Amino acid sequence: MLTISQLAAHAGVTVRAVRHYHQIGLLPEPERDQSGYRVYGAAAVVRLIRIHTLTDAGVPLARVQELLDADPAEFADGVQEIDKDLRAEIRRLRDTRKRLARLAGGEHLALPQCVVDYLDRLRGMGVEERYIELERDAWILVAAQVPHLIEAIMVSKHEQLDDPDIRKLYGLLNGALDWPHDDPRIVEFADILERLAIRAEQAGELNALTFDDRFTDLLDATMLESAPGARKLLAILEERGWKGWTRIEHVPPR
Repeated sequence: MLTISQLAAHAGVTVRAVRHYHQIGLLPEPERDQSGYRVYGAAAVVRLIRIHTLTDAGVPLARVQELLDADPAEFADGVQEIDKDLRAEIRRLRDTRKRLARLAGGEHLALPQCVVDYLDRLRGMGVEERYIELERDAWILVAAQVPHLIEAIMVSKHEQLDDPDIRKLYGLLNGALDWPHDDPRIVEFADILERLAIRAEQAGELNALTFDDRFTDLLDATMLESAPGARKLLAILEERGWKGWTRIEHVPPR
């Protein structure tokens, strides 16, 4: 007859593990000797080795009992089911690792790949990082609002980057966040925006993507807070008959 420590040594587990298996019902409590100590026989060693083999193979403790009591066919089915669950868990962990690797890049946090690619293209055009960070935050808000549309929006944004006026606009952006309200470049900026608005209206593409008033106000406020010259820019555009930023309206010139 074996003591609990001898049993554990024969099966290659700890005494603490044996006690845990007793507690959850995997290993039946044995008889005790006259001194009150547990005593084990060969059957306990065999069962404990089987438990240890299953758990060491990755079988969850919750499934060990059914496999211990299963006939050969049930055992094979149970192992296949556990293997299926493990493969699904492996795929989940791989996906998690991929997401974590992308998050290490910073911009992948709350942004789909298509937006990250677009921001990288802006960098390739020489747009300064301060502005890209501002646009990144705006796209985080937009992607959360219309996740089903963001891929199509990015396709359109890439197409727009082929427009000479758009490229000139982005060329002006470097340093624009620090322009004072009377900087003459604001007028040049307004000229380009007006041309783009006219072409979009003629093509029936003005405000092709619409948001509710509250979200529109949030995006507009973000833009207005970003640069000293932002209010001056909107005032110039309104004098020419264009009101708004996120949602542009053609209104009678002031």
